[in-house]
Amino acid sequence: MNLVVDIGNTSTKLALFEGNEKISQSRISGLSCEELEQKLQGLKVEKAIVSSVKEIPLIISELFFPNIPFVHILSNRSKLPFKIEYDTPETLGPDRMAAAAGAFNLFPDKDILIVDAGTALTFDFLSANCYKGGNISPGLTMRFKALNMYTEKLPLVSQTESFTFPGRNTTDAIAAGVVTGVSYEINEYIRGFKDKNTDPKIILTGGDGEFLKDKINYNVMYMADIVIDGLNFILGYNAT
Repeated sequence: MNLVVDIGNTSTKLALFEGNEKISQSRISGLSCEELEQKLQGLKVEKAIVSSVKEIPLIISELFFPNIPFVHILSNRSKLPFKIEYDTPETLGPDRMAAAAGAFNLFPDKDILIVDAGTALTFDFLSANCYKGGNISPGLTMRFKALNMYTEKLPLVSQTESFTFPGRNTTDAIAAGVVTGVSYEINEYIRGFKDKNTDPKIILTGGDGEFLKDKINYNVMYMADIVIDGLNFILGYNAT
């Protein structure tokens, strides 16, 4: 049995696989030794992979390495089935690496744009079995918080489907500005990518992906678990 641990900025995802088949998946807001022990109790985990956008918690080494025969920490030194053309691979986020691996596993030899709408909004490009790089900008929640934090009078607005456009009050003006701004940004990236590539694959993922998917003007594949699936793929690639 494989264990996949994806430690993000706001939460941690855990998934169990038998080979390529996902058995279960859960999300936790924190990461405590007690909670991990409870979730893994009675399970025979033979291989595990850990991806973290933060420092690897000490409990990973305390709990995993003594109890799991093979543990892989995803990094720029991990084996991947595609070339990374990135000037600073040591700074490439493991979540972006994992999403690229998941996309490659599904669509080898294809040109792929991965849009990850999470805490940050990232755009990653795969072409000719090479990771070409990508762009990073603030995600929805970060934009809402920035408008509130860096001004004296603008309120903190949260993600919503209902707002006037153009905004007829300050709350709607912020909601319309942030939500449509992110939507326009994604649409323009897709338009530019499709102009330069023949029959590309466009994948949308991330915590805000489901909210944004109907606001995109192009045919995209919404894949909420592309990072988790990519991590399991990388685990198999490095365990052989």
